[in-house]
Amino acid sequence: MNSHDAQPRKRFNLKTWIIIAIIVTCLIALLFWFNSSNKKEAISTQKETSSSSPKAALTIAITQPEQQNWQQYFTANGNIAAWQEVVIGSELSGQRITKVNVNIGDKVSRGQVLAEINNESIRADLATAKANYAEAQAVLTDASATNKRFQQLKNTGAISAREATQYQTSQSTAQARLDAAKAQIDSNQLRLTQSQVIAPDHGVISARTATVGSLAQTGQELFRLIRDDRLEWRAEVTSTDLYKLKQGMTAQITSPDPAQPTIKGIVRMIAPVIDPKTRYGLVYVDLPTTDAVRMGMFVKGEFDLGEKAALTIPQTALLLRDGFTYVFIVNKDNRVTQQKVTIGRRLKDRIEVIDLPNNNVKLVASGTGFLADGDLIKIAPAIPDTPLTKQLVNTQGE
Repeated sequence: MNSHDAQPRKRFNLKTWIIIAIIVTCLIALLFWFNSSNKKEAISTQKETSSSSPKAALTIAITQPEQQNWQQYFTANGNIAAWQEVVIGSELSGQRITKVNVNIGDKVSRGQVLAEINNESIRADLATAKANYAEAQAVLTDASATNKRFQQLKNTGAISAREATQYQTSQSTAQARLDAAKAQIDSNQLRLTQSQVIAPDHGVISARTATVGSLAQTGQELFRLIRDDRLEWRAEVTSTDLYKLKQGMTAQITSPDPAQPTIKGIVRMIAPVIDPKTRYGLVYVDLPTTDAVRMGMFVKGEFDLGEKAALTIPQTALLLRDGFTYVFIVNKDNRVTQQKVTIGRRLKDRIEVIDLPNNNVKLVASGTGFLADGDLIKIAPAIPDTPLTKQLVNTQGE
């Protein structure tokens, strides 16, 4: 009885478990089908959403042009030259130089003896002239006394008028010989003075050709002198830019001396003519006395033209592409338009823009290299001013 009852129970349990397994399998399959259908719907919904609302290409900050007054400068190049370079030469001929007292770079004063020329023959000629003068003076004294005595006899009839005239002529001749002897003395004294080569003014010796033992010739150059040790900058400026400059303007040249990198000067004169070969005109700028520059240097400088209004934008707002400069204008629909512009002056991190279509436009402030014409952007919220951000801006500006 018990063995027969146990067998039907085992069969019933097996069938039950089979049915349960089939039901569970069906439920799992149904669940998978339901999830897959939901995913397909979600994907299709996402595609529809993405097609209906395009995604922004970049989140950017915007900026606007600012009107600022900038100092305007004009750059030019030119040589450093002497304000006046004096050529000092010999006024004697045929005499040898016996002494040279200065060299290149020496500072001299007006009247200082630079060189000496042999004057022995000149002194001998001077002594002869003095002797001739003494002789002529004695002859004149005798002729004067004789003429005076015979002129008194003329009225008595003791001598003829012709003889009286002869004695008067003798006195005049003796006076002329005395004057000639005096002129000869003056001439030799002048030659004796010329045997010393004298500095005509204060300055610095810039060149020297005088050597001891060489034969001096009339007009021969012996020294060159930078008068008053005064230099000037001769800036080469085109005929178009020449009219931007005025007498009295300040200029600043760049010096190779690290101890004095810049030197300020004043425009003294603007050349009235243009060189027909180079098409440049010279602008003469007076420089202060300094050792930072030397005569003959070729330096760069800037002329201060005063303040001028400039429409400026940050340098990061510019895009350099294919050799041209562009900005991206933000439209009302948050799409950008690539606009070609012309730039001008630069000051720190800002650049002057000359031909913006509208001064009130909104521009992409940075990241222009990642944008293209017509891209949709998202505008980043403005960062409020705080003491920390103001300090950071000031530091970057410096």
